[in-house]
Amino acid sequence: MRVLITGGTGLIGRELCTSLSGRGHSIVALSRSPEKTGGLSADEVLKWEPLSGPPPSQALDRIDVVVHLAGEPIADHRWTDEQKRRIRDSRVLSTRNLVGGLRSMNSKPSVLVSGSAVGFYGDRGDELLDEHAAAGRGFMSDICREWENEAESASGLGIRVVQVRTGVVLSTKGGALKKMLPPFKLGVGGPLGSGRQWFPWIHISDIVGIIRQAIDNSTMKGPVNGVAPEPVTNAEFTKQLGRALHRPAFLPVPEFALRGLMGEMADVLFGSQRVVPKAALQAGYEFQYPDLKRALENLFESTRS
Repeated sequence: MRVLITGGTGLIGRELCTSLSGRGHSIVALSRSPEKTGGLSADEVLKWEPLSGPPPSQALDRIDVVVHLAGEPIADHRWTDEQKRRIRDSRVLSTRNLVGGLRSMNSKPSVLVSGSAVGFYGDRGDELLDEHAAAGRGFMSDICREWENEAESASGLGIRVVQVRTGVVLSTKGGALKKMLPPFKLGVGGPLGSGRQWFPWIHISDIVGIIRQAIDNSTMKGPVNGVAPEPVTNAEFTKQLGRALHRPAFLPVPEFALRGLMGEMADVLFGSQRVVPKAALQAGYEFQYPDLKRALENLFESTRS
């Protein structure tokens, strides 16, 4: 297959490119800065400014599958009004422009796998959330609804659409876990606030596996939760992380302190989403790392080796 991937230089995108190219697929990656994509497992890397218009026609030539992962990082900067606009536009407008490009193709891809996030559900306490749960409230919920709606418009073109609502991806190469490691290694890690909020995590290998499943399984369409089947609370996560690192993890981080430091962005840390991957399991996906202990052991064994 010939696969077009946006956001190929991100944490998930790089792993997906490596996985798909290793299976013999041809990869065309789109990037705003193709000159900075060294080491990416792609046959072609082409320039695309996702807010300016559709991808170049060269990128869409003979494409069988599209995976759309582009988006401004959520936690890199404080959420000013301008940063919130960037977060939204990088997801909503980029998806609209991508679908506009797909509309112009004579021979259209069979499937569009588009990114989304568990932020769709908002702060839901202990409620068990599968793909049939309603959207929540708040900034991220609103963005995810718009984002998914833009992707779903491709179904009107005869393209199967899957929206992967990704949780916290665990990888030592980047993302949330890499940012957590320094304080834990110093022995000053601990739960955030009360620690009772649910923490929807997934191993990097499994989020890549779910995306591959979404590409290959023609019965999959609509939202798919990209999370592990055994959710844990934030307190349990930090305890397991401390054990994996052989470090204490009992010093709670006060909620008021983080809210003072991070502002509205702290909602992402203190929101509770007890999400389960019902659609992926029903489609036959078998998780490599269904439980947190095994996932962390694998990640840190890989680092030590």
